[in-house]
Amino acid sequence: MDKIDRIILRLLQHDASLSVGDIAERVSISKSACWRRIQNLEKDGIILQRVALLDQVSIGLPLTVYVQLRTNQHNDAWVERFRTVTENIGGVLEVYRMSGDLDYLIKAVVKDMAGYDELYKELIKADLFDVSASFVMETLKSTTEMPLV
Repeated sequence: MDKIDRIILRLLQHDASLSVGDIAERVSISKSACWRRIQNLEKDGIILQRVALLDQVSIGLPLTVYVQLRTNQHNDAWVERFRTVTENIGGVLEVYRMSGDLDYLIKAVVKDMAGYDELYKELIKADLFDVSASFVMETLKSTTEMPLV
């Protein structure tokens, strides 16, 4: 990746709806050269996807919850069952296997506490040892933009 690729990535991270022509103009290259660069960034797996970010309050999912999980089962069969359970819960946005005291950390969005209870009931189908949740009271920073050096 060179300087132009990094500028293209910054532009796309900020606004993925920019046309190839707009991007090409901003980085001072031709449309075809810009298009080839974007296609190469996609082919190389640097650009994973282009999405629309939604306002969770406007779509009726105002409550963000981080769910901390512990399991006493550390085998492939359990992980696959857990993966299936979490993939089938619509409000689950992110799932991470962690180091330290936690085994897994989940970020989810729900309508309200009743919505969290429904999510909880689905999660425990994975046969968990310990579940605890923290609810976001205020978001101080939220971004999807990766820093590009």
